[in-house]
Amino acid sequence: MNEWDAAKKLEENINRFFVGKEEVVENMLICLFAGGHLLLEDVPGVGKTTLGRILARSMEASFGRISFTPDTLPGDVVGVSIYNRKTGEFEYRPGPVSNQILLADEINRTSPKTQSALLEAMAEGTVTVDGEVHRLPELFMVIATQNPIEFIGTYSLPEAQLDRFMMRLVVGYPRRGEEVKMASLFLEGKTPERAEAVCSAQDVLRIRERVAHLTVKPSVLGYLEELILLTRSEDRFLLGASPRALLSLLRASQGKAFLEGRDYVKPDDVKAVAPNVLLHRLVLSGEAKAKKENAADILDSLVRKVKVPVE
Repeated sequence: MNEWDAAKKLEENINRFFVGKEEVVENMLICLFAGGHLLLEDVPGVGKTTLGRILARSMEASFGRISFTPDTLPGDVVGVSIYNRKTGEFEYRPGPVSNQILLADEINRTSPKTQSALLEAMAEGTVTVDGEVHRLPELFMVIATQNPIEFIGTYSLPEAQLDRFMMRLVVGYPRRGEEVKMASLFLEGKTPERAEAVCSAQDVLRIRERVAHLTVKPSVLGYLEELILLTRSEDRFLLGASPRALLSLLRASQGKAFLEGRDYVKPDDVKAVAPNVLLHRLVLSGEAKAKKENAADILDSLVRKVKVPVE
């Protein structure tokens, strides 16, 4: 089975159990194949946690979940050192972060101190406990869920944490008729727990290698840079896109091109993934907030302003 066939089988399998959200599934896979981390933001009950579970089951990956609460400590995430009385030495007991797929459930319900425990893991693929560095699995992805910040008992994620997520997706409620289909599958016993593996973690690593080597012409790189620079010079943004955002946009564009069956990136790929990659990184200025400006509309205007390179 080649890389593209493995990717399509994975996509089809997830869509069998996660009904009516093909675009969300596609973007989640783009993020996975591009080597990024994913933030799912929406109201409770729309399937954010379920989506993470189905992904892990479908690719036969180890799965860890931690439900964040105000009293969750960093050690609950990264693990702790326990004193072994027999050997007289401290032994590292891994936390949920040591799995290939980590579901950080309701990440904005815990304190910033605990949220920051994921920064090293997401950026470098390692965790440091009591001065000792421990490497995480080669295939490692954080899928964090977040409730709207207007909900009681939530903490806004700091910009440094948000910048570690390649994409932010909004799941949304199912469309009319899709909930009936979902209920029918439930009555037939076709629940997410029944999802079977259709590929392996090694297959996904091979896909990542293929995605990383897709052709990106200098003209497309210039197009990417121009868009990023516009977000920084836009007066209505207090904070524009970072260099990490540019690299994330580049990798996500490669992931989009791969799923489209191409071995090169087009400007259309950049346009398709730009909102999911950039919007959570952009901060509106106070004046823009007072005028009730919409960040998505501003970004869309910037995308249309950038001159598309001629092939």
